[in-house]
Amino acid sequence: MKIVACNSNPPLAEAVAAELNMSLCNASVRRFADMEIFVEIFENVRGEDVFVVQSTCTPTNDNLMELLIMLDALRRGSARRITAVMPYFGYARQDRKSGPRTPISAKLVANLLVEAGADRVLTMDLHAMQIQGFFDIPVDNLYAAPLFVRDIKERYGDRDLMIVSPDVGGVVRARQLAQRLNTDLAIIDKRRERAGVSEVMNVIGDVKGRHCLLVDDIVDSGGSLCNAAQAILANGAASVGAYVTHGVLTGKAVERITSSPIEMLTLTDSIPETEAVKAAHNIRQITISGLLARAMRAVTDESSVSSLFD
Repeated sequence: MKIVACNSNPPLAEAVAAELNMSLCNASVRRFADMEIFVEIFENVRGEDVFVVQSTCTPTNDNLMELLIMLDALRRGSARRITAVMPYFGYARQDRKSGPRTPISAKLVANLLVEAGADRVLTMDLHAMQIQGFFDIPVDNLYAAPLFVRDIKERYGDRDLMIVSPDVGGVVRARQLAQRLNTDLAIIDKRRERAGVSEVMNVIGDVKGRHCLLVDDIVDSGGSLCNAAQAILANGAASVGAYVTHGVLTGKAVERITSSPIEMLTLTDSIPETEAVKAAHNIRQITISGLLARAMRAVTDESSVSSLFD
């Protein structure tokens, strides 16, 4: 097997390679003067099982094009099987028509990946599970829950915990984590007036005196997360923390979170941390490199990937 890194998250790719006791494939992803992307692979990949590590995070379109061009280069280099390893799958929130004459961009991205040469996709905590059905190739969707459970037990094992879903759509994810931790579940009922703005309406569940942990797959502007934290504390919770897989953190999200009552926001490194995130006193990252490495080894060895969900 070979591991190729594009430019979205080199530290994660290097950490995955280190977990597998390998070196990254010698390849170059650069730009011409007019910003066209050019890919060159300096090693023989004929007949190889190749994994391309690339999160399609900001700048989303540049990172997506890098991935597509890399897939095409590997296909033309006669790689035996090409796996697009996308820790964060961009455009996943556009998984359905939200109104008349709007696109289903997640399906478009799926088509592009297959057409470019991907034989399978390895990703983590897809925003919508039905995106797996957009592909006619195998899709392995990993979960951050096992990592979160271990971290929560280490950091909060002596507290009276309660898992909270920040919206109705995330109830399944939060319930699964609550079951793993053998604790209770609460739900935030909110009404979103317009994109990027949410108004918390009600807290479903008795959070009084409990140490609450909000659980979600994506934090973008941070508004929903911070509003939920305030609502939980207003209902008598002892403290509020948060565990989120993908830290998109656009605009003033970091500033909003650092000034919020959230004790600690724990993210994965599916998206590289910015300088603002590094400096934030209440934001931290845990690595998914070990999980990705084990999944990639399982794919190469033709063994079970689902065993990693436990």
